[in-house]
Formats: sequence, C-alpha cells, structure tokens
Amino acid sequence: MSLIPMDQRDGLIWLDGELVPWRDARIHVLTHGLHYASAVFEGERVYGGQGFELAAHGQRLLRSCAIMDMACPYSAPALDQAARTVIQANAIGEGYLRRIAWRGAEQLGVAAPETRIHVAIACWPWPRYFSDDAAERGLRLAMADWRRPAPDTAPVLAKASCLYGIGTLAKHAAERAGCDDALMLDWRGQVAEATGANVFFIKDGKLHTPIPDAFLDGITRQTAIRLARARGLEVIERIIMPDELPDFEACFLTGTAAEVAPVRQIGQIRYTAHAITRQLVDDYAALVRQPAAESAQSAA
Repeated sequence: MSLIPMDQRDGLIWLDGELVPWRDARIHVLTHGLHYASAVFEGERVYGGQGFELAAHGQRLLRSCAIMDMACPYSAPALDQAARTVIQANAIGEGYLRRIAWRGAEQLGVAAPETRIHVAIACWPWPRYFSDDAAERGLRLAMADWRRPAPDTAPVLAKASCLYGIGTLAKHAAERAGCDDALMLDWRGQVAEATGANVFFIKDGKLHTPIPDAFLDGITRQTAIRLARARGLEVIERIIMPDELPDFEACFLTGTAAEVAPVRQIGQIRYTAHAITRQLVDDYAALVRQPAAESAQSAA
C-alpha cells in the first residue's frame, strides 16, 4: 500500500490560531525546532468523532512546554477547543490528532530566547498503529541497543521531539530484523518501555510495570492501570531487570497509537495469549468509545 506524504494531503490544520489549508501549513527551513529539536507534541486518538482524554493531553503539552523553557501562547482550554475544531473541520470519525509546539525561525543558535513559539494541530484518519495481523497474533519485539537517558541528561518527563531520535533508530533496527518494535532499557540497564509505548507484564494474576522515572507515564498507561484495578487486579510498579523477562507469563504494550497491544515475543523469549490481556483490550475498546455513545444518546 502506497503512503500519501503528509505534505500532500487535503484538509485543514489549525496553525497559530486559525484554520489553514493543509498544504499551506508550512515552516521555514531555518526553523529552530527543525535544527535543535526544540519542539514538544502530543499524539491523541479520535474515536467516534471525539478526542480521547483531550484535556489530559492538552495539560501534558503545556507541562512539556514548561520543561523545555517554551512559553506556550495558548491556554489548555483554548488548545482543547482548537483540537475539537480541527476534528470537526476535517470530519474525522476514527483518527489521530497531533498537537505540536516549536520554536520558530527568528533566531538560529543553541540559545534562541527571541524565537516565537508556534502551535499547530492536525488530524487525519488512522485506524491502527500496528498491522491488524501483528496486533491480533501479538507483537514481536527486539531488544534495543539504545537506552533511555538519565533524568539529569535529558528532559525525560517532557514529550519532546529530542527524545524520539533513539526511538526511531531502535524501531528501524527492529523492523529490519523482522520485528514490530523494540524494548528499550534505561541508562541503569532496567526495563523501560518500547520505542513509543509503555510495557506491562503478567505473572500469577498480577500486572508488573516499570516505574516511569526515565520515560513518560503514558496517558494510556494510566488508563490501563485504572481499568485493571477496577477489575480487582493488583498492579505493581517496580524495577524490572532484563533477566526477569523469562519469568513472566504474558506481556502487552499501552500507548495512544498502540492502544492495548499483546506481545508474543521479546528477543528469544516467547509469551502466550492471556485472559487478562484480552480483558484489558476489550475494556479499553469499550472505554474509548463510551463518550461518543453517551454524546449520541444525549443528542437523541
């Protein structure tokens, strides 16, 4: 299937306070965000024409801006309303929404305090991140060579563009090896996450997941923990070392793009399908479409 380049699509993008034609939403080649990765973003899912956890994503974008020393010119409610406008303007039922804030082209250098902070919001149809076949059978993960950095070496609690370079390298290597994604360790050698999703393991009816101190505490991760606890399942956030991986019965990833995705293999370690994973997949699917259902009922 051929891909449609992102700059050759049709629709409307919210750029610095107004809707503009998709192909006119451009930046200069000397934009600071392009050269120095001074950008933060949010990836969000749209279900039934509504953004899931819209407010949580908007608030995280502003937190990321603050961590990156970027004064966002818009409030969280204004960004949320702009996101709704973009969804409606493009008539998106099931899709993906991307908010991004970046430093402009007024200065080009490591220090650029006079740059303008720009914000854009785009939305387009996008049914699944992983292929249907991979998601149904379970994902295969390679072990990444790259590690998540220490909190005193990078802004690890921001959803910042500068942190995703190693994720791209790790995922490219994994795909070349015939895998769907890669599991990354942190600078200490502890299990961290996949290249763009959090990881959970199952053992003796309990969920185990790494402590998010060197990577994002994902919004989907938080949702999965709430769903599991609502089912009476114990969720243990703890240090997990690579030599523990063979001891777990099952594994799954969580993320806005990945949703709740079973994992069948990490390196040479194989996992089986598990009832808890299937239950959480179903619970998450029901939850994300619940607001749309409630909205339709109230409209009726």
